[in-house]
Amino acid sequence: MTIEWRYTIEQDLGILSVAGHLGPAAVRRFDGAVGWVAARGTGPVVLDLTELRSWSAEGQLAITESARRLAGAGRSLELAAIPADGSLVPSGDCPDIPVHHDLAAALAAHARPSSATDEGQQEWRTDGWPT
Repeated sequence: MTIEWRYTIEQDLGILSVAGHLGPAAVRRFDGAVGWVAARGTGPVVLDLTELRSWSAEGQLAITESARRLAGAGRSLELAAIPADGSLVPSGDCPDIPVHHDLAAALAAHARPSSATDEGQQEWRTDGWPT
């Protein structure tokens, strides 16, 4: 089982939404999505986990590694709607990863209403992204 992802840029905020199960089989695809994100846009990245069914220890590690990777590119990572089956516990050398209750709360933290639409919005996604 793998993941599907969608990346949206709204002004200076990137939103990477992930669906499926983030386990060992999906880590490489997730890393590829983070590479896509790192190469596009600027500013903070919100990792929207609303559609994520579950994650494994390897998946959680991939998220903390992505926080390091994005920090190296001068960008921060924030989480929205972590799965109910656990919490992310990054290692002590990981950049701070703010956690928001849901995507609307993450957007509100950046003074952006969840229904905001920008003419300059860009979006990329995998073919299997849920509609």
